[in-house]
Amino acid sequence: MVLPIVAVIAGLALLVWSADKFVDGAVGVAKFCGMSSLLIGMVVVGFGTSAPEMVVSALSALQGNPELALGNAYGSNIANIALILGVTAIIIPVVVKRIALRRDLPILLAVSGLAFYQLHDGAISRMDAVVLLAVFAGIMLFNILSERAIAKKASAENPIDAVPPDSAKKISLSKSILWLVLGLVLLVASSRMLVWGAVEIARSLGVSDLLIGLTIVAVGTSLPELASSIMAARKGEDDLAVGNILGSNLFNTMAVVGIAGVIAPMDSVDKSVFVRDLPLMLGLTALLFIFGIPFRKLKGGVGRINRFEGIFFVAVYVGYLYLLASQAANV
Repeated sequence: MVLPIVAVIAGLALLVWSADKFVDGAVGVAKFCGMSSLLIGMVVVGFGTSAPEMVVSALSALQGNPELALGNAYGSNIANIALILGVTAIIIPVVVKRIALRRDLPILLAVSGLAFYQLHDGAISRMDAVVLLAVFAGIMLFNILSERAIAKKASAENPIDAVPPDSAKKISLSKSILWLVLGLVLLVASSRMLVWGAVEIARSLGVSDLLIGLTIVAVGTSLPELASSIMAARKGEDDLAVGNILGSNLFNTMAVVGIAGVIAPMDSVDKSVFVRDLPLMLGLTALLFIFGIPFRKLKGGVGRINRFEGIFFVAVYVGYLYLLASQAANV
């Protein structure tokens, strides 16, 4: 019992520290590359925090359980918006910039719609999976080229401010990459340590595996995204927090499902995914878009996910967990 308690305390402390360094590194790389924190959040942070889901899904497909990838991907997407963004907004309201509303959120909505369409026949064929991966690659390329065009325009308008001294660039880049890589590795490792300790403590107290899976494990696998999003928001890097969610959901919906589907096509997907999980994922994505619209005008015409909306998201997630537990109990 002592070792699990130590693992929880050490894991939590390491999680907070690594999230702080990870965000510093991501911001530094973004500035050096001339790209926005939003894109870095989508590409680097989103990919890094979704890497465990990609590995788990690929292994599941190789072992003959590709449907597990759907639950993994869509469940993570629901948690990303309802739990992670919700908790982050409760702690500190999250600003949503205009570019996210005009470009990235509509893309995520369209991608979620594509996933819904592909599953209408209850299957994910290998061709469906190839389409997902191809569209995903196209979206990433489009975003990178779009950001480079924006950065080039900004550089032309402010040539002096856009080019920092060479010495500062070199030091900044090396330190940023170090904290980015080290922070990501420690984020994943500390979250796994924390989950292991919490699961062992819960089992020793007689808590059922189902309840552990729906609570500790479900939240634990989202800890890297949660920690990095909260830290980014606290540091005023709202773009990084929003980009983290958008990027992670894009990776989950397209890359995670696509890789699993290419390895092992899903001929018969559980109907509950189509009638329960996908509609909720679509609805939460649409709500994120609506909540982000600047009905309440802020400086610069940006929108904001405030504490009330964060509480609503978390309440939806709690209701979703209750529904899962109820349905599991009736099986």
